[in-house]
Amino acid sequence: MNLLTSDLNTLIRWGKFNLVGVVGMGLQLALLAVFSRLAPGHYLIATVAAIEITPLHNFAWHVRFTWRDRRDGSPLVIQLLRFHLSNGLVSLIGNILLMRVLVSHAHLPVLAANAIAIVCCSIVNFALSDLWAFARVRREWA
Repeated sequence: MNLLTSDLNTLIRWGKFNLVGVVGMGLQLALLAVFSRLAPGHYLIATVAAIEITPLHNFAWHVRFTWRDRRDGSPLVIQLLRFHLSNGLVSLIGNILLMRVLVSHAHLPVLAANAIAIVCCSIVNFALSDLWAFARVRREWA
């Protein structure tokens, strides 16, 4: 594969990743709104609860849409584990830290702060997904 084709494929994959991400972001913000109503004043707990559900949604779509060509033969649960360890942890840690700063110190509304946190984490999440969670299979030629 030449460099131009590789760059184009990465750009297309980045677009697919963001399309899934936009839907996931809508889900996460909706869940956050519900959880914030159920536990008023506990926006960090509500954030964690929303983040625990959203990566499962995103993973299901990434396997079938974004990285469907990268089913490496490993069990689906292994790819889910890699995805959750990478994207899940980045989203969890990044969202908690950014939510704390944006809500407690910058006094932004919870949903606006969460939208900003999601966007900030997305670049790291794409890189981890592309390079590890759904890594291209390396074949050794004899």
